[in-house]
Amino acid sequence: MAQVLRKSQWAELLNVVAFFRSTLLPILIVALFALALVAVSARIWLPGDMLAPAPLG
Repeated sequence: MAQVLRKSQWAELLNVVAFFRSTLLPILIVALFALALVAVSARIWLPGDMLAPAPLG
């Protein structure tokens, strides 16, 4: 049986969604970008022989 939500419950749900979209989502996007930047720039500190692509044979 589906529960019918009152107006106050809908407003509370919309507030949670708005908080996620305005606060948490941008933080997650920036954190993911920073992680990718660290992963890509980590090649600077690798030894020279590890910078080359892996041999095929």
